[in-house]
Amino acid sequence: MQNILAIWQRELKAYFVSPIAYVVLTVFLFLSGFFFYTILSGVIQSTMMQGQFGPGAQPVDVPGIVSRSFFGTTSVVMLFMIPMLTMGLFAEEKKRGTMELLLTTPVSNIQVLAGKYLASVTFVVIMFALSGITISALFIYGSPEWKPILGGYLGLLLYAMALLAVGLFISTLTENQIVSVVITFGVILVLWLIESFATGAEGMTKDVLSYLSVIGHMDDFIKGVIDTTHVIFYLTFTFVGLFLTYRSLESTRWRA
Repeated sequence: MQNILAIWQRELKAYFVSPIAYVVLTVFLFLSGFFFYTILSGVIQSTMMQGQFGPGAQPVDVPGIVSRSFFGTTSVVMLFMIPMLTMGLFAEEKKRGTMELLLTTPVSNIQVLAGKYLASVTFVVIMFALSGITISALFIYGSPEWKPILGGYLGLLLYAMALLAVGLFISTLTENQIVSVVITFGVILVLWLIESFATGAEGMTKDVLSYLSVIGHMDDFIKGVIDTTHVIFYLTFTFVGLFLTYRSLESTRWRA
């Protein structure tokens, strides 16, 4: 456990020593704030237009609509953020020649994997915590239900954990960070768009493609519904990604 914590601390410091952390946080918070403002303005404008029809107009759940749209947009933004967080976890080690040194120390592959992965997950948690400042405006100026918002953040975290596992695996395959970013983005984009491929399919093929869509399992979380089926999907996806990373590290250790 001590080795895992040491690697976790080392990797988390590495994020903030380099410009990566500040670039990712700045871009993520800017986009989060921009989209939140745009969504909120659009919903308020739509509500005011409906109010012109008189007291017979249907009431509008402004906080609910805004939060659901916000989480949906954030899931798209994460497609661009995840590759930047995972690109250097192993690729940079290979480029600097420290990968062999790391793998020949008494630290096991599991400990190296766990430390680096937990560091990336911790950074994502920091990102979401800071984005909570933006969404807190709903609580300041309204009375939204907190359970759907909590469910949305839980879904985003599970979604991010699955994508981080994919990025971590790809980072072990190359020593070029740019290559790692491009391949990671391409893979998770395919996983994100796979549901659209299911539109033209039929029968079992359609069901399988729909199930494999990483974004399709976010819908219920965004609505505030926590379904164990979706939780199991993301955890299984994460496990597969980490297992592939472990096997890749084993191969690298033997070559070293």
